[in-house]
Amino acid sequence: MRLPSVMLVALGLAACGPTTVPDSGAGFQDYPTYLRQREAALANGTSVAPATPEFSTQRMGEAINAAEGSPMGTPLPAQPAAGYGAIAQPGAGPLAADRPRGDAPMGIQQQSGEVTPGSAAISDEQDFSAVSSRETIQSDAERLARNRAQYQVIQPTALPERVGDTGPSIVQFALSTSHPVGTPMYKRSALQLNNPEKTCARFGSPDKAQEEFLASGGPEKDRKGIDPDGDGYACSWDPRPFRAALN
Repeated sequence: MRLPSVMLVALGLAACGPTTVPDSGAGFQDYPTYLRQREAALANGTSVAPATPEFSTQRMGEAINAAEGSPMGTPLPAQPAAGYGAIAQPGAGPLAADRPRGDAPMGIQQQSGEVTPGSAAISDEQDFSAVSSRETIQSDAERLARNRAQYQVIQPTALPERVGDTGPSIVQFALSTSHPVGTPMYKRSALQLNNPEKTCARFGSPDKAQEEFLASGGPEKDRKGIDPDGDGYACSWDPRPFRAALN
C-alpha cells in the first residue's frame, strides 16, 4: 500500500533533476544490458562502470516488497509431495487414493459424504425397481405374518397400594376440594401468635408446607399459623394444577 506514495516522491525528485542524462558510465539506461556487458567484461578480464538505470516502478515495487519480506515476482516455494496441504502440480501424475483431503490431518482420510452405489449404508426401500426385483406379494404377506406373531399387547394393571403410613396426600386433598384459593372455609383465630411468612419460609416448598399442615390437624385446625385466611391451603399452596392434571 506504500507504493503509490513512494512513486510520487520519486517522480518529484526526478522532476527537480536535469532533463537529460549525460553519456557516462556504461553508456546505457537498462539494468539487464549492464549485466550482459558486465559478464562479458569479466570474461575478458576487464571492468565495467556501474550503471545508472532509469526510474522503474517495477524495480521500486520489487524493492518495497523485498523489504517487507514478500519479494515480487519470485516463484512460490515447492509444495510438499504428499501429506497435509499437498497440492497437485501439473504433470505430477495421479494422486494417491489415501491422500488427506480438505483439512484432514496427516494419516486421516476426510470423507466427503458420498456413498458409492451398492453400499449397505443406503437403503433402497424407496426404489420400486429394486424392491420389486426381490420382493413379491407372497414375501410381503409372510413378513407381515412374522411381525404380527412378534407383536405383544400388554394389558394395564392396577397401581400398587401404598405400604405403611406415608402421611396425608396433597393430591387426594386437592381433588377433594373445589373452592378457589382465598375463600374462607374454616374458622381461624384473630390472634396471630407468629408470623405466617417467616413460618412458611422454613419449608422447602408450598407442597411441603401443605403436607405438614394436613399432618398437624389441617385443614380444620391451624396449629402452626400458616393458613390465616382459613381456605385450607397453607403457605400459598394451590390445588389447581392437581385438578387440571385429572382433567
